[in-house]
Amino acid sequence: MKVMMENNKELLILFITTLVVLLNLVLGVHGAEKYTRHDFPNDFVFGSGTSAYQWEGAADEDGRTPSVWDTYAHDGYVHGGQNGDVACDGYHKYKEDVKLMVETGLEAYRFSISWSRLIPNGRGPVNPKALEFYNNLINELISNGIQPHVTLHNFDFPQALEDEYGGWLSRKIIRDFTNYADVCFREFGDRVSYWITINEANIFSAGGYDEGIGPPHHCSPPFCIDKSKGGNSTTEPYLALHHILLAHSSAVRLYRTKYKEKQNGFVGISVYSFGIFPNTTTEKDILASQRAHDFYIGWVMEPLLLGDYPTSMKKNAGARIPTFTNHESKLVKGSYDFIGLIHYTNFNIADNSLVLENNLRDYYADMAVFRDGPDLFTNAEYPVEPWGLIEQLNHFKLNYGNPPIFIYENGQRTESNATLQDVSRVNYLQGYIGATLDALRNGSNLKGYIAWSFIDLFELLDGYESSFGLYYVDQSDPELKRYPKLSAKWYSWFLKGGSSSVEAIELEKDPSHVSIGHFFY
Repeated sequence: MKVMMENNKELLILFITTLVVLLNLVLGVHGAEKYTRHDFPNDFVFGSGTSAYQWEGAADEDGRTPSVWDTYAHDGYVHGGQNGDVACDGYHKYKEDVKLMVETGLEAYRFSISWSRLIPNGRGPVNPKALEFYNNLINELISNGIQPHVTLHNFDFPQALEDEYGGWLSRKIIRDFTNYADVCFREFGDRVSYWITINEANIFSAGGYDEGIGPPHHCSPPFCIDKSKGGNSTTEPYLALHHILLAHSSAVRLYRTKYKEKQNGFVGISVYSFGIFPNTTTEKDILASQRAHDFYIGWVMEPLLLGDYPTSMKKNAGARIPTFTNHESKLVKGSYDFIGLIHYTNFNIADNSLVLENNLRDYYADMAVFRDGPDLFTNAEYPVEPWGLIEQLNHFKLNYGNPPIFIYENGQRTESNATLQDVSRVNYLQGYIGATLDALRNGSNLKGYIAWSFIDLFELLDGYESSFGLYYVDQSDPELKRYPKLSAKWYSWFLKGGSSSVEAIELEKDPSHVSIGHFFY
């Protein structure tokens, strides 16, 4: 009876949330249309971000060793055999990029540390050249009034640990990740207040260990997108995520016991989210939407909040999903100070429960839904549908105790080319930052918005073929020169107090109307 009441409560909450969002759609409420930076709280931060393998380059310089992302790229799994050996050369050009951040008006910058640069063997001696680089970068940010937000793992753990014991498939990585985190907290924590342990823990596990669409490229037939280096899609995604949660909670416990009192920082984890809407108003599709929420978001959030996986996951995956011991459950529960939310687009969800009759199942089959939304494997633009972000923030508020949230990635994907007139990216930012303001006004516990990405990067799925950057990077130029796009101009205009309603075309045609820095013109 208790389980039935809880299920009915979840169904009612989802129905009400969906109804509110659909009413917003009917009424045309897509996010605040006119706003300024001053409409947000003073302590709410705006920024942009990159990650180590996508930005740094210098892949074999100063003692760095390969990560699984290096191997994935060099094995030819990225479009055209592209790789991040040079990327944006941020390792050498970080001062130039920080200068652009200052001129743009960024208040925060999210970046990641390369584990295999800092500790080349995954454990053991720390690389002094890496310490020097990250100290210099952090000091450059701090001296320019930019708040660093640091990710410890962004798809790129050391290949040495993958070769030695299978990386995230082994409990040994819990110890090694905790020791790596200890080095970072000790060396940089006097200046870094915001730490993200694992980026996109859910998508990293599903993509890297089920479909094989990302490093370390594990999967098994018939679930592979292409040829695999081996793996087991039916069990490995669950095992990898389980060890990620244990490693994350271990790092949080370390910070709280050893560093928190002196450094006063915060440690969180980031999850990838979609706006999730039932395809129809039937009970089956509404329940399927709840199941999709459980598998995508609850997979990470319910252990952090309650100490265990969602009931629907345990029911559908059975013995393939690992079990927390009582001790582990207590360690994982409450092991976060904030959540990093990654959000780009939406899915419509329909029930596919018939798949559960098949004995051969993986993470996505266990979810038992049909997903209808933008193709994630192209460079086509995302539709501007910011109500999906509002839906996700409402879901966190209603189901997960309204935790502090930083939106750590949100941005428009376009084809990578030399055009600087990215009007669609301006429209996207206008809509989604407006939705962020609406969610704040509706009680969501939001702390910041970090646009993805600061400059054009080496992207996980298709290298340099797609673009998210506010700044274009000319890959044909040996100096990798950066050029501001209209989106950089609009973001700077907004960050410096201008109204969001200024159109991109105005920025292009009449610079005097929106004078936002000599470097644009």
